Amino acid sequence: MRNKPKCSPQRLALIGLGLGTSMLLTACNGDDDGGSNTSPPLTVNQMPDFIAGALSEKSYDGNSDDLLTAGLGKTGLGGAAPAYTSPSAPTAAELRRNAIYNNYRALIDYTAGGGYGLLYGPNVDKTGAVTSSEGKIAGSETIAYADDGSGRQNVTLMVQIPSSFDIANPCIITATSSGSRGIYGAIGTAGEWGLKRGCAVAYTDKGSGNGFHDLMNDMVTRQDGTLGTSSAVASSALFRANLTASEISTFNSQFPNRVAYKHTHSENNPERDWGRDTLRAVKFAFYVLNQKFGNTIEGQSGQRSVVVTPANTLVIASSVSNGGGAALAAAEQDSEGLIDGVAVAEPQVQPLSTASLTIKQGATTISTQGKPLADYFTFANLYQPCAALSSQAGLSLAAAFWPAAYTTSATNRCTGLKAKGLLTASTTEAQADEALQKMLQYGWQSENNFLQQSHFRFATNSIALTYVNTYGRFKVSENVCGYSFANTNSTGDVIAQVAATQAGLFASGNGVPPTSGVNIVFNDSVGGAKLDFLAISPSTGSADFALDGALCLRSLVTGKDTVSGSAHSGTLKSQSDRVIAGIQEVQLNANLRGKPVIVVAGRNDTLIPVNHAARAYVGRNLTQEAAGSKLRYYEVTNAQHFDTFIAFGALLGYDSRFIPLHRYFNQSMDLMYAHLKNGTPLPASQVVRTTPRAVSSGVTAPITAANVPPISTVPLAADQIGFANNTLSVPD
Repeated sequence: MRNKPKCSPQRLALIGLGLGTSMLLTACNGDDDGGSNTSPPLTVNQMPDFIAGALSEKSYDGNSDDLLTAGLGKTGLGGAAPAYTSPSAPTAAELRRNAIYNNYRALIDYTAGGGYGLLYGPNVDKTGAVTSSEGKIAGSETIAYADDGSGRQNVTLMVQIPSSFDIANPCIITATSSGSRGIYGAIGTAGEWGLKRGCAVAYTDKGSGNGFHDLMNDMVTRQDGTLGTSSAVASSALFRANLTASEISTFNSQFPNRVAYKHTHSENNPERDWGRDTLRAVKFAFYVLNQKFGNTIEGQSGQRSVVVTPANTLVIASSVSNGGGAALAAAEQDSEGLIDGVAVAEPQVQPLSTASLTIKQGATTISTQGKPLADYFTFANLYQPCAALSSQAGLSLAAAFWPAAYTTSATNRCTGLKAKGLLTASTTEAQADEALQKMLQYGWQSENNFLQQSHFRFATNSIALTYVNTYGRFKVSENVCGYSFANTNSTGDVIAQVAATQAGLFASGNGVPPTSGVNIVFNDSVGGAKLDFLAISPSTGSADFALDGALCLRSLVTGKDTVSGSAHSGTLKSQSDRVIAGIQEVQLNANLRGKPVIVVAGRNDTLIPVNHAARAYVGRNLTQEAAGSKLRYYEVTNAQHFDTFIAFGALLGYDSRFIPLHRYFNQSMDLMYAHLKNGTPLPASQVVRTTPRAVSSGVTAPITAANVPPISTVPLAADQIGFANNTLSVPD
């Protein structure tokens, strides 16, 4: 762990808790008597000034309810979703329970055959041993909002302190939510690892959490997940659209039954502050810990002394996906020395220009790398549905997930792209191959081919739309590129919100429609607003997954008309300028201040391709910090972004092809902890070679440890990832 400074831990607490510089200098320069041997006065634990409103604190006994599983245990998390006593009005406790259930399962393969209960899970202890325990963890949970007083940010912060927390060996793990999930969004990844280790876990939903506003009924989500009208909940809502009552009325008359979402419509571009929010979660954790373990100060009723400080506490910034990107951003911004090390998996991270960097896989030089997220997602949103028809990818989804109508729409997408001059081939088969080749030239790899179809079905359009909106800070009423959010029926028409589904959105939603009944609607579809997957583009007259909308989103990112290449003017130019400015706000410099960092990524990640994110970020860091860099990069074969999709088995075809990346997230945390605690060297950057599960008579065998070998302490030369002459070299 870090070297202990001369300044006392009590005094150094002023650094980590965001107090004034003058107070810090006084504390570290001795007492008023000129530095005599008398003990300094105790430092008073003070609430961070970014906290708005009262704290909510509850204790859990580890039996009927707990921090990790909400009382469900390993068995309950692996079973059917618990029912609400009253589905139209679930209680806050029920919503918390179901939020933990859904968020835990959302990030792992929750089947026994995929590793749950064997390689990971509540019953697997911190040493990796499989136990008969249900894995429930007793302790306290404290929740607060970070806000500027306007109610427009309302970033949720939460600190879980397990009963096993050792004040003599304090540690804090950050667990920033992945995706756009709510406060429990990292419960099954960084949360579980930290709680098992006896560390306090500092969570944040990073201001992009699962908040929604039903504009037709004026319903919003409270902090505890229950619903109320925006006028009643007011500034304590997770999110409410920034519209006046008159503006909402006008919008409802023109676009009835629409819904606004926080990440999409908050007008804050919250990603800009994900690093700040993660650091604030750490500071809030210090405050909560000192309120719990600090000594009562004589003469100051209710106040406690500071005993847990950045100087005596091991802090690991961690999480996966968007949460992993937030941890890296926090490390870059950590001017106060709060974070000791970082361990993240599949990070959604957008480095600044990597023009001087070359990335090679084997003998192949990657032609396109380091693009911003909105760039490569709007590119995929154009070509991916056509590329999915390529014989090199192969249709893979069962009819329940990819009905025949979607194949027709994908064919029409190919035709539409050809008609607009964006493809040149004449047959659908050749157009699909051409579209896939464009994807490969734009940073994806052959390892991604199989996943193109399922990713368009489940993710691409939603992320393209959400991030264009958030980067441009657009209001819900602007209906950017003709899109909106609403419930739809079986024919794709807009319908009213379903009360029972809406009542449970805090627990079931992921913050990015389509989610929990709320879908993407293309308002401009021929014949009227329609579910985007069934929409008919005005320019083609065909059902083609709303090609016109996809062209528009792409144009806002590039700043020019996608078909003609001409520069924008008028409204489109203004909107595009806003989007491009927002993209620039979130790009990171990759200067990690010499902190030890582990980045784990799956080579098959099709959502956040390694050439645009993990590899590009690692390469930029190495070009900047050079020999001073303490970053290690572990790239895992046969691993992709969505472990939970492996659980769908034959329906998606993931189970026989991919192993759980979560296994390597846990190992990276173990490695970082041992490095910081005991000085154990971090293994060199490497490719970790895994083996997919065997298939016999159409049945995929259960996973074993042999399928997922550990990160090697001393990797073979053929597996080592190297860096020289601004070139990141990754073995095939």
